[in-house]
Amino acid sequence: MPLDKVLKSQAAVVSQQVANTEITVKYSRPVARGRDLFGALVPYGDVWHPGANQATNITTTRDVQIQGKPLAAGKYGIWAIPRPETWTIIFSKAADVWHQPYPGEAQDALRVESRAERGTHMETLSFYFPVVDGKDAVLRLHWGDVIVPLSIRVF
Repeated sequence: MPLDKVLKSQAAVVSQQVANTEITVKYSRPVARGRDLFGALVPYGDVWHPGANQATNITTTRDVQIQGKPLAAGKYGIWAIPRPETWTIIFSKAADVWHQPYPGEAQDALRVESRAERGTHMETLSFYFPVVDGKDAVLRLHWGDVIVPLSIRVF
């Protein structure tokens, strides 16, 4: 690809083994570029795709619990409803779709809630695993100064 055709939001993959389970997140990484993010560029209360280009997806090789709720092994699209304090994270059975429009509630496999935290500024949207301990892990969505943690347990 010629360098003048490179996408502004670069593709990324993060993968983590938790116990005997591989968890992989594939996404594109939008850049803040000085913009106000949540409550502005990304409106509160609307379904949003955390990423760019192709919809962000997560694959697990075994059944897991997210925020204490079961999610069967497989591949899912990740969507979110951001709010100032608590976010809804949606795992959609429609995994290989474009980042708009949201596939709809009929495709939802799981919805969980997570309390947003504040942290240091992250210029480019990131998913990462800051904690992995035995069969437990934390996956973070982090952009700007907003961090949304998701607890994951292999069972």
